[in-house]
Amino acid sequence: MVRLTIGAFARASRLSAKALRRYDELGLLPPASVDAYSGYRYYDESQLERARLVAWLRRIGMPLADVHTVCDLSESDPGAAAQAVRAYWARVEADTATRRDLAFFLADQLTQLSREEPAMTQLAIRYAAKTDRGLVRETNQDAAYATSRLFAVADGYGGQGAAASLIAIDALREWEATTPAEQPSTRAGDLLNALEDAVLRANTALDESADSGTTLTAMVWTGSRLALVHIGDTRALLLRGGEVFHITHDHTLVQRMVDEGTLTREEADSHPQRALLLRALDGRETSARADLRLHEAQAGDRYLLCSDGLFSVVSDGAVQRVLASVEDPEAAVAELIALAHRAGGPDNIACVVADVVSV
Repeated sequence: MVRLTIGAFARASRLSAKALRRYDELGLLPPASVDAYSGYRYYDESQLERARLVAWLRRIGMPLADVHTVCDLSESDPGAAAQAVRAYWARVEADTATRRDLAFFLADQLTQLSREEPAMTQLAIRYAAKTDRGLVRETNQDAAYATSRLFAVADGYGGQGAAASLIAIDALREWEATTPAEQPSTRAGDLLNALEDAVLRANTALDESADSGTTLTAMVWTGSRLALVHIGDTRALLLRGGEVFHITHDHTLVQRMVDEGTLTREEADSHPQRALLLRALDGRETSARADLRLHEAQAGDRYLLCSDGLFSVVSDGAVQRVLASVEDPEAAVAELIALAHRAGGPDNIACVVADVVSV
């Protein structure tokens, strides 16, 4: 077996000698032998494959703990190692989407400060909101709320689910009541922090021991942008140019499995654990991390916020047809709920339709 000095091994593996010493300390890439007198490290040529894998995994930003797992799997089950890499990258993409949008927003704000903005078309929100018990459940634990400034849906669960969904929306209503409607654009970046604080207050108000909680999806109108706060599996969709776009990502076990490639979208729709939430407002700090995003609004945009009582039984195509063809928001909400009823209405239904219109 050919032995390489740490310098030669570093050049061959594209890892620095400093990194190799660090990986030795962590047990990730120990040398084949260490000279008892000089302390020099020597590596076998057979270790190059693992070392090069380490180098590539670090190049994509994978944390060392995950690198260790992938490298160990690569030696016993390469297929599982490949799946672990895909799962890591799916998490990276989900985590960076929110920061990407915030970065663009902040860049826009700084650009606006450097020059005088031209006159802009005045936009406003036209809206409708409604909840329905459905045809099977004895109680309604969904909540919906809409004004010209704030619209939200929440889907409670557990013995105190109805109270939980109202607590979530009330936290946002309290923020709305105490915050001036007109704020300078330079303060718009504070909006996401304020929404996050409201969500955390709602979570604190919930009883961790009650085995109850709620999802929440809400949007706040700033006059030209919509700020989104989202946790759980209620959803926000955007109809623009005749196409429907999902602008939220479910915080569920099956969605994570879809992201990781272990489950197809079709399999997820019928999975027995499709309602299992990974994030929600339930009084626990560990599960109350909401997604926060900003969206540029355009005249003609139509937003739908809804609970799973709608989208779990009504197809995306049917939802798109209603959003594209029923002009009045109240009529659109009524038709969407009617579609859920015609599909059996197995769950509570919450819908908000909000249109961006020129004024």
